[in-house]
This record gives sequence, structure tokens and C-alpha cells, in this order.
Amino acid sequence: MKPLTEREIRSAFVNCTKGEATRMNIPRDLADRPWDDLDYFGWRDPQAPDRAYLVAELDGRLRGVALRASHTGASMTRRSMCSFCVTTHTGGVSLMVAPKAGKAGKQGNSVGAYICSDLACSLYVRGKKDAGMGSRLHETLTVEEKAERTMANLATFVAKVTA
Repeated sequence: MKPLTEREIRSAFVNCTKGEATRMNIPRDLADRPWDDLDYFGWRDPQAPDRAYLVAELDGRLRGVALRASHTGASMTRRSMCSFCVTTHTGGVSLMVAPKAGKAGKQGNSVGAYICSDLACSLYVRGKKDAGMGSRLHETLTVEEKAERTMANLATFVAKVTA
């Protein structure tokens, strides 16, 4: 992924107002992020841990999605699989819910998916981050194919948000 600027990130969001995008806490260390290893940029808000965000280039355009993470005690002890990158974690996957874009979102409609809690799917796929014993199923796919699958799953999610 190409490095993103704060302005690019804020202008990419499809399911929040411009005011909400202006007020969101964007990480200050953008220059230090491992952009070459990222398929999408995702982060949790340190000041509001239930808020998460992701920005990806889809069909040549940046798309950003604001998310809310659920907090359940069971997820900390149960092994779960990320629906984007197919990494399994014990306590490292959260149900993330995104309000739908436009009128549907204003009416309270949303879309949810189980996603790596730290939004580091790209790093798990590339082996740059370890989710622990048994976190990656044995597959014959190449790293590139796994990254493509992750992005296809993310694109499907974003399409549901914008539908």
C-alpha cells in the first residue's frame, strides 16, 4: 500500500460525516507504519477503544470505514477466526460493526464482521506478526494469494457497507 497522508485518510470515509472524520484520532506515526507490508491501513482509537477504522484502496479509490468493536468476555477465551485474513486467535478477534453509508446508516442499519482486533491482517498474512500457536491454517496458497483473498474479503465487506 502506498503511504497515506492524514488528509487522504480523513477524506476516504464512506460511512461517517465530514465532522466525524475531522474529529477521529488518526495515528501520529504515519511515517513509521510498515506501508510496504500493508494491504489496508487499520487502527484502533486509543482514546476510545471501541472505535476502529480502516482505509483501503478499492477499485482505484480510497475507501474508509468507521467501525465499532464489541466487548464480550467470551471472546477472550474462545478461539475465533478473522473473516478477512483467516487467522485464528484466542481473544484476538472482535465483532466489528460498521454503520451503512447514506440513508440506511442514518436509519440505524449496519454490517458486521469478525476481524482481527488489532486490524493487522496484512502482517499476519505475511508472517510479520504472530497470533500464536495454530493461528495460521496450513494452506497451499502463496502469500500473495492470501493477501488477495484478504483484500477480496475486505472489499466484500466495504461493498455491503456502501450498498
